[in-house]
Amino acid sequence: MANLLSLIPFGVSLTSHLIIILWISLTLGLSILVLGFWLKGMEFLKIFIPQCPIALLPLIIIIEIFSYIIRCFSLAIRLSANMLAGHTLVAIIALFILNVVIINFMFGTLGFISLLAVLFLEIGVSFLQAYVITILTCIYLNDVLGTGSH
Repeated sequence: MANLLSLIPFGVSLTSHLIIILWISLTLGLSILVLGFWLKGMEFLKIFIPQCPIALLPLIIIIEIFSYIIRCFSLAIRLSANMLAGHTLVAIIALFILNVVIINFMFGTLGFISLLAVLFLEIGVSFLQAYVITILTCIYLNDVLGTGSH
């Protein structure tokens, strides 16, 4: 809903503010970590130990822990960057249309049609980003609730 509400003219895009989305994704990541330890105890740490040769195991475990931590940040940056880029594009096209309408009304109407196309694209991106966040959250929860194997 926050993605769609930000498409209202002069609306504030909460999902394009990195600090808000970072707070949500870090809270989500920490909650999943706590849930994993609560449900499985120390057995939860098995998700960091893949099937690999023993010589590579210390390096792979460090990489797995780093990837587990960094996915909260990638979740936040992905949503924030996509929403901010779309809103910036809409603002640039709208300002362009306002400047062109002063010169020629016909070119302004063509610009308005392109603005509508970008707005429909933004609506699609809003739904897609909400879907991506939901699916990634389900995948992260599957790590906790699943078997823990790779």
